[in-house]
Amino acid sequence: MNKINERKERFAHVTRAHPCFNEKVHDKVGRIHIPIAPACNIQCGFCTRDINTTEDRPGVAAGIMNIEQAMKHIKKTIKKMPISVIGVAGPGDALYNPNTLKLFNRINKELPHLTLCMSTNGLLVPEYAEKIKEAGVKTVTITINAINPETGVKIYDDINYHGKIYHGKEGFELLLKNQLKGIEMLDELGIIVKVNTVLIPTVNDEEILKIAEVVRDKGASIMNVLPIIPLNKFKGYPIPDCDTIWKVRNDVEEIIPVFRSCSQCRADAFGIPGHKTQDYSLDLTPMSHY
Repeated sequence: MNKINERKERFAHVTRAHPCFNEKVHDKVGRIHIPIAPACNIQCGFCTRDINTTEDRPGVAAGIMNIEQAMKHIKKTIKKMPISVIGVAGPGDALYNPNTLKLFNRINKELPHLTLCMSTNGLLVPEYAEKIKEAGVKTVTITINAINPETGVKIYDDINYHGKIYHGKEGFELLLKNQLKGIEMLDELGIIVKVNTVLIPTVNDEEILKIAEVVRDKGASIMNVLPIIPLNKFKGYPIPDCDTIWKVRNDVEEIIPVFRSCSQCRADAFGIPGHKTQDYSLDLTPMSHY
């Protein structure tokens, strides 16, 4: 655990004010998720992206903002509430959409006191790692749901890499290779990496600990184990109960620190995560308001 402790000390100045990396501030400071990344380059079996105002889950936003609308929304919101982090978490993949890094470069110049954060499936991290650093991004969350190809092919259907669609074992191995290489590169660049893993009963539940070991050794600082939201081809799958999630997180915590307060937010959420009266999502029906 020495490497983990070293990472904690190295990144403490960032994580102490990040509600998705530090449970002690999760209900005290806020974040803004900017829905600027609609497209995705992989198809996860449990994911259904959508534009609506009713569902409270990842992969959903009320609409897609452009950079100017995003900047207006950020500047308006930080005047009203204690916001420490600006993130892009979809509703597609952050790195697959050019406006993500353009927005981060803009924020870094105009509002440099804010911490920049992104979530990604990791496929494009190796080729964008330097640009992520240049844009001022301090934290990156990569979702890794499998290590074994036999498991990966059950979860991922299509991998779109530079215009070519990969399937099955070939596609999964390409994705995993880039995810792990991406963690290494980001860690070397001084960017904090959190790994999200969706717990899918009877599919990947037996290899969560292996995922934890591998990502720890590659340079991840913290891990977040999430219960599946049964959609798409996993519709009807059982949601892990609280005891199961608790046990898995406890076991993972023997390997790598675990973040336990994730609210599985929408891609347009803003405010204080999980706070009933201070956590919001956008209503972009009158887009001209932003």
